[in-house]
Amino acid sequence: MKDIELKTTIKECQLEELSAEERHLVEMAIEGTNRSYAPYSRFNVGAALLLNNGAEFIGCNQENAAFPAGLCAERSAIFAAGAQYPDVPVKMIAIAARTPNGELQAAPVSPCGTCRQVLIETETRFKQAIRILLYGRNCVYVIDGIKSLMPLSFTEFQ
Repeated sequence: MKDIELKTTIKECQLEELSAEERHLVEMAIEGTNRSYAPYSRFNVGAALLLNNGAEFIGCNQENAAFPAGLCAERSAIFAAGAQYPDVPVKMIAIAARTPNGELQAAPVSPCGTCRQVLIETETRFKQAIRILLYGRNCVYVIDGIKSLMPLSFTEFQ
């Protein structure tokens, strides 16, 4: 038996250290938290997506009393973009969240497993890594591709 070591590098920075394009996308994700419908969890999540052609999309979580009927912010943004620009790769996504008391989350929030799988499928489909910005009031995590969060991911090519 042998151990296999998997390593991930995530950059941590402050909002002002991001490029203007990245800061704009984070600000859009923060705006998305105000648009979410989260009466059950009161955990409002916003996502903002930038496509290679410059098109931008905001997504937000949408809850439902029948919990499986809801949708996460990341997937709502990705699916909206795919409906309008089915052949354009995703360049970057930013994600932000508000706590149940309405304040922006202090620490960055990462995508759920289902959203991670959708991001993997999107990267695989377009053969391009998606830059991921996870916003928290205290710092921003910058991740160059979803496989950094899911190194043993499932794709159709396995």
